[in-house]
Amino acid sequence: MTETPLRAARAPRETKAAGLEPLAVLPVFVPLRGKRVVLAGSSGGAPWKVKVLAAAGAHVDVYAPDPGEELRAVPGEIVDGSVTLHERAWTPDDLWGAAFCIGALEDEAECVAFVVAARGAGAIVNAVDRPHLCDVKFGAIVNRSPLVVGISTEGAAPVFGQTVRARIEAMLPRGFARWVGAARDWRDGVTARFHGFAERRAFWERFTDRAFAEPDRAPSDTDLAELLGETEAAPKGGAVTLVGAGPGDAELLTLKALRALRNADVILYDDLVAPEILDYARREARTMLVGKTGHGPSCRQDDINALMVQLARSGKQVVRLKSGDPLVFGRAGEEIEACRAAGIPVTVVPGVSAAQGAAAALGVSLTHRDAARRLQFVTGHDRRGALPDDLNWGALADPSVTTVIYMPKRTLRALLARAVEEGLAPSTPALLVFNATRPNQQALRGTAADLADRVEAAGLEGPALLMVGTAFSEMRSAVTEDGAQSRMVV
Repeated sequence: MTETPLRAARAPRETKAAGLEPLAVLPVFVPLRGKRVVLAGSSGGAPWKVKVLAAAGAHVDVYAPDPGEELRAVPGEIVDGSVTLHERAWTPDDLWGAAFCIGALEDEAECVAFVVAARGAGAIVNAVDRPHLCDVKFGAIVNRSPLVVGISTEGAAPVFGQTVRARIEAMLPRGFARWVGAARDWRDGVTARFHGFAERRAFWERFTDRAFAEPDRAPSDTDLAELLGETEAAPKGGAVTLVGAGPGDAELLTLKALRALRNADVILYDDLVAPEILDYARREARTMLVGKTGHGPSCRQDDINALMVQLARSGKQVVRLKSGDPLVFGRAGEEIEACRAAGIPVTVVPGVSAAQGAAAALGVSLTHRDAARRLQFVTGHDRRGALPDDLNWGALADPSVTTVIYMPKRTLRALLARAVEEGLAPSTPALLVFNATRPNQQALRGTAADLADRVEAAGLEGPALLMVGTAFSEMRSAVTEDGAQSRMVV
């Protein structure tokens, strides 16, 4: 047997996030409590804007010669701040001392004059229904104050923005207002108690977890005491978390994986991790590519282990982000052993495996009771990249088993040929899935006897998974033999 040469080595390297995409507007929040605001006119939307301004704690002076019944009723309906209605036209002198001025005026020329005068008085300006005259614009609001969410479509689709607001409203329990209020009340005490940034962040992470677990009750002093105690009792220093990123689709991340990414100081990730998954990390986190690709230049495992330990010893919270599930052909065992040998706390967050993701995307059961009595995962190559010598060929030839072979591309022909020699029926359905769960997922269907020829002719690229067994017998309509209709959308 000809030995496959060892893969070229490469070193871990730090990567930078692509950054924000272009913003149509800059979302900012303006504190108005105790400040004077002027609204001139009574055109459409004026009553609502006055209520919003007062709800933010502003003292609102409204100048309108003919306010209408709805606007006249506003001073008696406010929940905060104050509203004074002046039933006359505005003058430039009325604008001095205002932090924010809104023109709700029908006449374009009068609105332009109002904007010029308001800017001359040093105020921020909004002109209702005239975006070209605005310094700032109103958007849809989700109010869980002090948690406030603003939504803007830059005037392109107001109804769409309102629908988004309704969806977010449904997702955010009203009880969050009490929890964010408690955070505001407790912040100074927490800062005084914990001088280090890492401890303060750990406190607020526990606080957030508790708020999401019990959003509909009011937090109490007991919660504060328990959270302070848990934070003080927690082990100090760095730690490592092995996180399964799933096969590619970012929506397959678990909640625990999202929490780990949110809490990480440094993320060490592989080439096969989908780039959009890194978008869930907190923006301050460092990201380092420690690429390990099948049969290509890869970082040495010893170098990755040493880097994890070094970073954790320096006090960092390290996430080792792996494609699929770290416990399924992800070398998790070696990394866990390295951390334990160095005395570094290490935990594992499992992920959706490539096998599960591919089967779900194709709508096939790996353990259909009429086709499979057992499910087995097998590696397609050994340390040298060659076909392993110690595979259990009898198990591979078992007609009642579904076999999933990871990293099979280089050894596909030899593996299937040997399996047939050892008793696997040549007609057994076989499927090679490329880029499982990703938008560019493709799959080729054949048999144990001819799949290798079909794959070679198709020339498809990407991480691949071989699936063999009679469980795939009924997939001809979903996965064509030439791969042309290869992704079943459900």
